[in-house]
Formats: sequence, C-alpha cells, structure tokens
Amino acid sequence: MAALNAASATSRALQAPFRVSPATRLAWIAGVLYLVYALVRLDFNSGRFASGLANGARFISRMFPPDLGKWDVLGAGIAESLQMAILASAAGILLSLPIGLAAARNLMPAALSWPARALISACRALHPVIVAILFVKAVGFGALAGILSLVVASIGFIGKLFADAIEEISARQVEAVRATGASFMNVILFGVLPQVLARFVGFATYQLDSNLRNSTMVGIVGAGGIGGALFSAFQRFDYDFVCTILITIVLIIVAGEILTNHVKRVFRV
Repeated sequence: MAALNAASATSRALQAPFRVSPATRLAWIAGVLYLVYALVRLDFNSGRFASGLANGARFISRMFPPDLGKWDVLGAGIAESLQMAILASAAGILLSLPIGLAAARNLMPAALSWPARALISACRALHPVIVAILFVKAVGFGALAGILSLVVASIGFIGKLFADAIEEISARQVEAVRATGASFMNVILFGVLPQVLARFVGFATYQLDSNLRNSTMVGIVGAGGIGGALFSAFQRFDYDFVCTILITIVLIIVAGEILTNHVKRVFRV
C-alpha cells in the first residue's frame, strides 16, 4: 500500500510539476497589475522609447572617432582613480576585518555584534555617490572625499559578507582549538580564519573591482578621479573625448577582472 501511495504521488507530481497555490497565483496577478500601474505612472510609452533610441544613435555617432590627443588629462585622471581605488580597498579591507569579526553572532555577544551590524548596515544604506557628496561637503573637493566614500562602501560590503562567512563556519574546528587552551586570538587565527580565508580573498578582489568602477562615479560629484574629466567633457559637448575616457575605463575594468581571476585561482576561491 505504501509503495502504491508513493507511486501515485510521483505520478501526480509528474503531471503537474509547476502547480501553484491560489495565493501564489494571486500574488503573480498583483505583481503584473502593479507593473502596469508603475509604467503608466512613470509615463513610459513606446513613442518616447523610439525617439530615445534615435537620439541615442545620434549621440553615439558624435562619439566617433575617439579623441586621442589629450593623453595628459586622461592619464592624470586614470592614475588618480587607480590610486583612489587601491587606497580605499586597502583601508576598507583592514577595517572590515575587525568589524566583520565583531558582527559575527556565533563568536561575539549580542552587545557587540548588533552595534557592529548596525554600523555595517549604515555603510550599506547609501550609494557611494551620495556618500561622496557628503564627504565633499565635509573635506572639500578632491581625492580624499572619494577615498573616504569608497572606504565606507568597502566596509558595508566586505564587513557584511565576512561576518556572514564566519557565522557559517564549522564549530568543530573552533572547539578543537579552544580545547587546547588557546587564547581568543589564537582561536581566531587557527580556528576561524583558515575556514574563511579563501572567501575573504574573493570578497576583497571583488571590492577592488567595484571600487575601480565607483571611483569613476564619485569623481562626477567632485571627489577626484577620472569622473571629473568625464563630467567636464560632457559639459563641453566634447563627445569624442568622452568616448576615449569610456573606452579606457572599460579596458581598466577588463584588466582588473583578469587580475582578480588570477588571484582567485591562486587562492582557489
């Protein structure tokens, strides 16, 4: 009888593998209706989209051929963006280590983990461009504001993922190290870090890649880097130089991706 019931259940599952409940169906209908409502409220229509494509085609046509005669401006902006990304990534990684460790609820008491998680959430709450505007108001225009905004973004990203990775470790290895009478720091060094090191390297390399991109955006609001040159080129309608900057940024991101993939292979992330 049990075998017959199992066979019957399997047969019903094969006949309707994607059966959904009435509540799920109602949720899908509500989602589609809201999507239509949002499109209407935001004045999205095919006519505006078609005219936008035509305007976009004319804009792109004005970007070619790229202007290759301003290497001094391009080189200075790219060099500053790279320096900002590397410095911000290094500082963000170093700060994320203790903050992420303090936020791990399986190692730290609630009195320490919850404030640390609140700090991480605060760092993640605002986009780097908004944070850059705040730092520009605080410390003035230039690379310092950009570095500080990217440090905040790095803490928000790496700190959260590092804390989550620590909470997923095996408790047996930690208990084995503790059983030897090791101090708390030795427990961290020999019981926790070996289990999360590969993932942490992956987080760090991804954040470096992200900071390379974000260093361009924060420069648009006056926080240093190639973003300032890009914004100035747009204001001058110097679209051929805009094309040169964009191509250079893409090449840098591709080179950064190749580098991060190499680092991941080395650490077997």
